[in-house]
Amino acid sequence: MSRTFSSLPPSVEQRLSGWVMIQERLAHHVEPKLRPTITISRQFGCEGFPLAERLKVLMEEVSGESWNIYDKTLLEKVAEDEGISMNLLRKMGDIVRRLELLGLNSGNYVTQDAAFEKVAKHILQIAKVGNALIVGRGGAILCHELTNSFHFRMEASFEWRVQSLMERLDLPQDEVEKTVKTRSKLRDKFISQCLNANVGDLQHYDAVFNNERHSVEAIAQAILAYVREAWEDKSYFRH
Repeated sequence: MSRTFSSLPPSVEQRLSGWVMIQERLAHHVEPKLRPTITISRQFGCEGFPLAERLKVLMEEVSGESWNIYDKTLLEKVAEDEGISMNLLRKMGDIVRRLELLGLNSGNYVTQDAAFEKVAKHILQIAKVGNALIVGRGGAILCHELTNSFHFRMEASFEWRVQSLMERLDLPQDEVEKTVKTRSKLRDKFISQCLNANVGDLQHYDAVFNNERHSVEAIAQAILAYVREAWEDKSYFRH
């Protein structure tokens, strides 16, 4: 049975509980110890979420602490509590922007820029606390000035990304090809318009991996090794 593209990210309930725990930690001003944050950027169709899931396991093993994954699905859930239109967040980088530029929005309508500003604040707050894996949403660009953050990107050929999604979702090739092309353009436009940056620019990342040539496990192990070497507080790692 085929699956939809929206079925790729798993349930947000467990990760949302992690978000709540962070809010409680911030409210009580406990555990001021600096912790690392990892951002993952990827071309649409690359295995960004599987990579985040594997990194979560590895980072918890070596640190003995809990880590949480933040992607569009979880950030939308958080934004929902802020009263931000979910429809607006899903259409970021699309025709909504053109209407706003023409001034065609009602007085009680949250603009794309205002919505993303709220989401961006959440991303930065999450990253500052640490023990966070931020997937997409321009995390690398938003957090580039944070000394506790490390940034990585996954890329692959169009053909490989289409084949990967066909296998994961059991969907016909023509449908997947159309979706990959459309969503890739929307993602690039989103970053360009909201952050005035080129998401593919190598200057934003500590390393870029070819998902076509390297498995999720190999990439996760490489990222772990990089973070362990670069993180100054070696006591953070149990072994």
